[in-house]
Amino acid sequence: MAAVTLRAEGRAAAEDVWLRYVTPARWPSWSPQIMAVRVNDERIRPGTRGEIVSLFGVTAAFVVESVDEERWRWAWRVRLGPVRLRLRHEVQHRPGGSATTLRIEGPAVALAAYAGPARWALGRLLRG
Repeated sequence: MAAVTLRAEGRAAAEDVWLRYVTPARWPSWSPQIMAVRVNDERIRPGTRGEIVSLFGVTAAFVVESVDEERWRWAWRVRLGPVRLRLRHEVQHRPGGSATTLRIEGPAVALAAYAGPARWALGRLLRG
């Protein structure tokens, strides 16, 4: 198991970034690798389960492990076939905007393939 931590800063208000994170219907608007999200909950909570439809129609199952509304942190597990990833997100206030941290744990090959699209998505997430 390997891990990588990505960080990004932008002009979007931290409250807006948090809302983009916790509202699955908004994920495709800032994460270009996500075409659609199939989920019953309008807002994530511990135990939320669903599927992400990525580019080329590839589907990955997910379950949300934790959501800390006060500290703006959440964690989830994603499964695509035999590949399993654990992702932990955090949002922070910054002067003139916000910042986010994403820690991804999983097989090194999967992390290498996912890091680029994840960096791009974080930049879009933090745009004002």
